[in-house]
Amino acid sequence: MTRFILQSGQEPRQTTSNVGHLKKPSIQALIHGLNRHYYSMVIDYRKNELEEQMLTNLYKKTWVAGLITLDFACHTLANHEIIANMARHSENYNLRVRDEEGRTVEELLVANVGKVDPKRHLVSNVDTHMCEVYPEPRNMASMK
Repeated sequence: MTRFILQSGQEPRQTTSNVGHLKKPSIQALIHGLNRHYYSMVIDYRKNELEEQMLTNLYKKTWVAGLITLDFACHTLANHEIIANMARHSENYNLRVRDEEGRTVEELLVANVGKVDPKRHLVSNVDTHMCEVYPEPRNMASMK
């Protein structure tokens, strides 16, 4: 044991004994005969505040991420694809609105089962495209 662990009065992290830590097999495991070949052991670990803070900051974006620009050719292709999809979904949405005229609610529910909802795709494409093109500044988001 290191001197730090002895001085801090904390017990070491590793537990070498599994006596008392084995879980009883579930009924489903007993039915399938898994009790003979496998056992389930509870795995537990402890973290202090500094380790939790380190883990929360592990995949956090840095301020430099906002300065990175995308490749222009890839960005142009992605924009063309998004606009083509939006045009296709808007045409499909117009067709669906025309088809809805004169139908009851039950007929509409049955007619649209299993079909792509063009309005939902239009809204999601517009939202994602607007967030990519016009990112909201962080200080403005906190002012709301």
